[in-house]
Amino acid sequence: MNVGIIGAGHIGGKIARTLEWTEGVTAIAVGSRSQEKADAFAKEFRIPRSYGSYTALLEDPDVDLVYVATPHSHHFDVTMEAIRKGKACLVEKAFMANARETKAVLDLAKEKGVFVAEAIWTRYQPARDIINRLISYGRIGKVIQISATLSHGVMHLPRVTRPELCGGTLLDIGLYPLNFVRMVCDNPIEKIESQCVLSDEGVDISETISLALEGGVLAVIQSSVCCEGFNTASIAGTEGTIVIDNTNNPKRIKVFAKGGRFIEEIAVPENISGYEYEFWACKDAMEKGLIEPPQMPHSETLFLMELMDSLRKDWGVHYPMD
Repeated sequence: MNVGIIGAGHIGGKIARTLEWTEGVTAIAVGSRSQEKADAFAKEFRIPRSYGSYTALLEDPDVDLVYVATPHSHHFDVTMEAIRKGKACLVEKAFMANARETKAVLDLAKEKGVFVAEAIWTRYQPARDIINRLISYGRIGKVIQISATLSHGVMHLPRVTRPELCGGTLLDIGLYPLNFVRMVCDNPIEKIESQCVLSDEGVDISETISLALEGGVLAVIQSSVCCEGFNTASIAGTEGTIVIDNTNNPKRIKVFAKGGRFIEEIAVPENISGYEYEFWACKDAMEKGLIEPPQMPHSETLFLMELMDSLRKDWGVHYPMD
């Protein structure tokens, strides 16, 4: 599968490094808003083709999948253009700026029969299957409580602080704990409460969200762009607890019985970067003629974007494209 990377920034570089070692997937092109930047990126990562516009990359007939690695404030236009040109897309999280844009993209993909997916890497990693098997096998009994934290001190990055770039914690890192909860238990939400700290620019920089889910499950998440946290997650059940060492890139999973008695530790398989799994999932889905990957169906992408829109509305966080 030949991949064209849209956006020659930090995330694009991570993807390019990953694809150098990903079996069956190759980065053959990069597109940037300037030819100079595209050329420098292509040289650094040994990518054979570089384009000084996004449109030029989208017109390359050899590109099978476009990875949209621009800031999420700029995902909409390029993804819509790609779909109109029949190009499959894997779009960096957050998928779009809001639910309105998300629905428009997904509707167009369905109309055109073009594959599109959100690149929320935790959905595709093997840790997800390990955790879900532990739960389904009854290792901790009935799930009662879920907690997940993710905080990184990245306030120095403009994309985090500027409303016009869809700044704030929620769309940048807060969506990882939200996705963690949904991967563990996707029961309907009966009640949601939250607290948020806003920056001087009016974006969310620290937040706590609690969700009461149908079936007596309570989930609590915390995230911030102001500090470095331990970034762990846990799932407590009637018969034990699962503890995950890292919410968005797990390496080790521990299982405890009642009373905190240690049962076992499971090492997550070694990976290149963790991003490779989303490309393999896309390749598999596209080969089967699907327009969405089963690991992150369109319904989940839209559900979470609608949820984040609702939270932002409660907090008074607004983006120009809203």
